[in-house]
Amino acid sequence: MKLARDTWLIFQRQFMLLARNPVWVFVGVFQPVMYLLLFAPLLKPALAPLGATTNAQTYRIFVPGLLVLLAIFGGLFQGFGLIAELRAGVIERSRVTPVSRFALLLGRSLRDVVSLLAQAVIITLLALAFGLRVQIGNLLLAYLLLALIALMTSTLSYGVALRVKSEDALAPLMNTVAQPVLLLSGILLPLAFAPSWLRRVADWNPFSWAVDGARALFAGHIGDDSVWQGLTVIGVIAVLAVVWAAREFARSVR
Repeated sequence: MKLARDTWLIFQRQFMLLARNPVWVFVGVFQPVMYLLLFAPLLKPALAPLGATTNAQTYRIFVPGLLVLLAIFGGLFQGFGLIAELRAGVIERSRVTPVSRFALLLGRSLRDVVSLLAQAVIITLLALAFGLRVQIGNLLLAYLLLALIALMTSTLSYGVALRVKSEDALAPLMNTVAQPVLLLSGILLPLAFAPSWLRRVADWNPFSWAVDGARALFAGHIGDDSVWQGLTVIGVIAVLAVVWAAREFARSVR
């Protein structure tokens, strides 16, 4: 009960800070919108071998990957704000409060999840104008998958930020992680186009499972194995990431 109350208090404070400066929500969504407007129209000929002969079919393949991209990159770079709080002494002052150390992490991460879901809704609404069609139940389950990805990546970013304590170290580290993750997840183009050795390597990338699951949901195949496999894989890793990052928070504020 105390954990839930403390988490809610931290979430309220963090969300209030975000609400005072909502421009960051739109800054975060700018690059995916550019992909949606300027890159997606080029894909219909490329995706024709997969049966994407209409705009609706093209966007059902592309938009899920784009949303996963948003959740990955939006979460991985949340640690920069935490480093600023470390430098300002905010985390240090948390030592004298009775707030749960786990809540300090979870409240921040839930704020990030809400922010990224808001951006995902904006992307989806724009894609509807270009012909995307998706069932509401499948869409909500896809948003659950995105929420787990955002929770996982943001907590990992916070944990790493507490370790390195420097933007100069965090930026190249996150970029080094994000680049192969992007290329081996089939976000921009399905891995069906990839050679067999590349698909085997991608099987070790949990985000490729998430992309497959999200695409199955957008295609209306809620019972597809990839949906539950993606939710399970991402859910387990998210729990492990939260536990590890919470320990880093406990070490930093005790």
